Amino acid sequence: MKTAAMASPRSLDVPRLWADADGGFQRSLTSPWARLVADLQDSAVRATYNYAHTRSVRALHFPITTRTVTCPTGLGSDSVPVPVKVNGVHTYLADSMQFMLEYGCRISPQGCHNILPCFRGDEPDKTHLGQFVHSEAEIPGDLDDLVDYVNGYVRAMASQVLDDHGETLGRLLGDVAHLEKVATGDQPFERLRFEEAVSLLKGEGVVVSPDGARSLNRAAERRLMDIVGEFVWVTHFDHLSVPFYQAFSAEDERVAENADLYFGIGEVVGSGHRHTTGDQVRAGLALHKVPEHEYAWYAQMKDEAPMTTSGFGLGLERFLLWALRHDDIRDIPLVSRIGEEADWPASVGRP
Repeated sequence: MKTAAMASPRSLDVPRLWADADGGFQRSLTSPWARLVADLQDSAVRATYNYAHTRSVRALHFPITTRTVTCPTGLGSDSVPVPVKVNGVHTYLADSMQFMLEYGCRISPQGCHNILPCFRGDEPDKTHLGQFVHSEAEIPGDLDDLVDYVNGYVRAMASQVLDDHGETLGRLLGDVAHLEKVATGDQPFERLRFEEAVSLLKGEGVVVSPDGARSLNRAAERRLMDIVGEFVWVTHFDHLSVPFYQAFSAEDERVAENADLYFGIGEVVGSGHRHTTGDQVRAGLALHKVPEHEYAWYAQMKDEAPMTTSGFGLGLERFLLWALRHDDIRDIPLVSRIGEEADWPASVGRP
């Protein structure tokens, strides 16, 4: 195993640079923690591109502005879009590249992926960031195909991190058994349907929205990991608890063809099988009370070029949080956007 250039176990002392709005970036210039995170980022990104290439999935780039967010103000959406004005045009910063990747699949039918910043108006806390790095892919196939891809992808990233930094992390953390178990494993991660999860939890941690849709809170995610195993897929949520674009289950249209992968702090990967046709998209929009005209191009694309695809988004910082056995995602970004002044300051003192 190669070893990252780290000096001692003291290197894992986390400086909480995000909490020092004025001087955090200066301290990061000599922070062993920041250097370690930078090394791990590099390994994770290289693994992403290498793995996608082995699966013939193409790397495509798209604008980070969009007129159609994947988190509309409809039922099943749990984040807030970020509006901006660019060159006089009212638009949004992309909360996900999913729609663009679905478009990309029509151009590159073997599938496509990218790693780009994601912007959401969410309040940062120990498990959430308003701006984070999203590794996303859209591939031809159904939910089973997608789960297979993600299982291999997570193992590939764990293997790369272990090869590049196993000795360093072993010295800092005491051992790297969590990385070794994933990197060397060859069996699919555990998988259960939402109804099975609710039964195992005996209803604890199940959140019910005013429209009756059920979801799991963070404590429930962690409890499932304790019961089933550190890595567990939960599939087929109530459709009204997920965004409109997830396909309806063939067995019950009240259920979605979606899947979340829990490990580390909880949900790290969100994924799903998409609607194939424009009519299915329109049915999803109507069910979730989202105005059809806001997604006219998306439905039209599926009228003109229906295609069976599934896709996922993995939060890179959440993966690194697991690799580091750390518990506060705000410590991962190399440049924090927490605690910035609302208006332009008299002197810009941070990157």
